[in-house]
Amino acid sequence: MKLLNSVFKKQDSSSKEHSHRKSVILKAFDTALPFTIPICAGYMFLGISYGMLMHAKGFSIWYPICMSILIYSGTMEFITLDLFFGAFDPFSALVLALAVNVRHIFYGITMLKPYKGAGIKKFSMIFDMTDETFAINSSAKIPESVNRQWFMFFVSILNHWYWIIGAIIGWFVGSVLPINMKGIEFVLTALFLVIFIEQWRAQKHHIVLIIGIVVAVVALGILGPKMFMIPSLVTFLIIFIVFRKYFEKLYVNYDNNSSESSEDLESKKA
Repeated sequence: MKLLNSVFKKQDSSSKEHSHRKSVILKAFDTALPFTIPICAGYMFLGISYGMLMHAKGFSIWYPICMSILIYSGTMEFITLDLFFGAFDPFSALVLALAVNVRHIFYGITMLKPYKGAGIKKFSMIFDMTDETFAINSSAKIPESVNRQWFMFFVSILNHWYWIIGAIIGWFVGSVLPINMKGIEFVLTALFLVIFIEQWRAQKHHIVLIIGIVVAVVALGILGPKMFMIPSLVTFLIIFIVFRKYFEKLYVNYDNNSSESSEDLESKKA
């Protein structure tokens, strides 16, 4: 009898732990979902545009699906579409990808502490990090009763799925509706402009953006519109590597000061 009682107690304890874990996960999901709704609208629009463009260029449905899952960088996915039609140059593609996404180094530094101890979820959260996901996970004010690591996990994975679903919908829309795709390539230019404006407005220090503009303009003037892209990106990457510690200190200090200011403001309101 004692043996049976101990077995039942262990089962009951295990059941309670499972129930508690389930409630923690569901609560984190319910909290994360509203934060991602505005991102859903933006990602769906861009994803649909991307899917339609992929269909218009003659690619099968598996291309936007696989690229949305494995690349998950809206800018690079649009750029990759052009790379498919150019000469095979993996080095240029690598440099271009690094230059376009170099800002993620700052994101990674900022999120080292929040992601610590997240277990296997951390790998998914790192892979799924985007500008919008970083903005939510680094600044969202959530109740103490909500597990923050599960919250960040759901924000990350939901945003990723919005993009994947948008690309799939876009491909099927492009295959069914006779839509004139002329000029849709401007979506990429618009995306760059929006990212630039948002980064300019979000940051107190604009030195990185100014360096990028100066390097690009100088390279354009010297090499012309067909040859300036890769040299300007390589130059910017070298500048970033050489002055990496300065940039890290500049932006990390700014993030810390911003968070302290917001906490002081909330304490004053309280």
